[in-house]
Amino acid sequence: MRVVVALGGNALLPRGEVPDAVAQVARVSRAAPALARVAAEHEVVLVHGNGPQVGMLALETAADAALSRPYPFSELVAETQGLIGYWLQQGLVNAGLTTPVVTLVTQTLVAADDPAFADPTKFVGSVYDEARAHELAAREGWTVRPDGAGWRRVVASPLPTDVLEVDTARLLLEHGTTVVLAGGGGVPVVEGVHGLTGVDAVVDKDFVAALVATRLGADALVLLTDVPAVMAGWGTPGQRALGEVRAADLVLDDFPAGSMGPKVAAAAGFVTGTGGRAAIGSLDDAAAVVAGTAGTQVR
Repeated sequence: MRVVVALGGNALLPRGEVPDAVAQVARVSRAAPALARVAAEHEVVLVHGNGPQVGMLALETAADAALSRPYPFSELVAETQGLIGYWLQQGLVNAGLTTPVVTLVTQTLVAADDPAFADPTKFVGSVYDEARAHELAAREGWTVRPDGAGWRRVVASPLPTDVLEVDTARLLLEHGTTVVLAGGGGVPVVEGVHGLTGVDAVVDKDFVAALVATRLGADALVLLTDVPAVMAGWGTPGQRALGEVRAADLVLDDFPAGSMGPKVAAAAGFVTGTGGRAAIGSLDDAAAVVAGTAGTQVR
């Protein structure tokens, strides 16, 4: 099969863990054998999130007194593409993948007038208590919102209209190469009279993964995160894991916009638009989720 696999930033750095490099490398190393088996058996594109990582870099650059202004989010997304792509490349090879694997620095085109710029919803960075979140918001000019039991920064998350390096990824796939593409949803860019320009945003990597899967004619879109399945009634006494579901039966308003909502919407959109299969599940169960025996399977 041709499979697009999206790895959540929280799957690489679970909530509450200290964002040290060694912890994230260890997490990749634990997941790499399952991902390597999938890549050995199928044509694979890996799209990864970067919410915790890009949020950490944004906080660091904002606090650097040597800078006249913090680095823009677009540049920080490009930095995380190289960092996380390096971890994934090395992890897959160390896990036994013998075919080539490469990371592409990727640009994702968005519309300059996307309404998301006026309504930030994408969580980035660490989880804080409410008082600390509001303190940082006042000091750094952030927008913050509740995320589960904690609070996090949110930034604009415009919809992707194109992934500019997808044709290069297709050529690599056809020559037996596993491709790490559109990390962090891709570097968000708009097109103007002077060409492409980066913008302050984080494009949701699940929507980008669905667009990539559609453009590449993928058989399956697999969204891996830090939970074993989509939970209906999340946070209520009657919550339950969804197994196999039809895309038409998913009520998108039932899932939080900043976390599971984009995954469910991306999965349903891909299945409805292409007739392919989508799956949502835990990074720890990667091989089984791809095989269709674990997680939430959307058909």
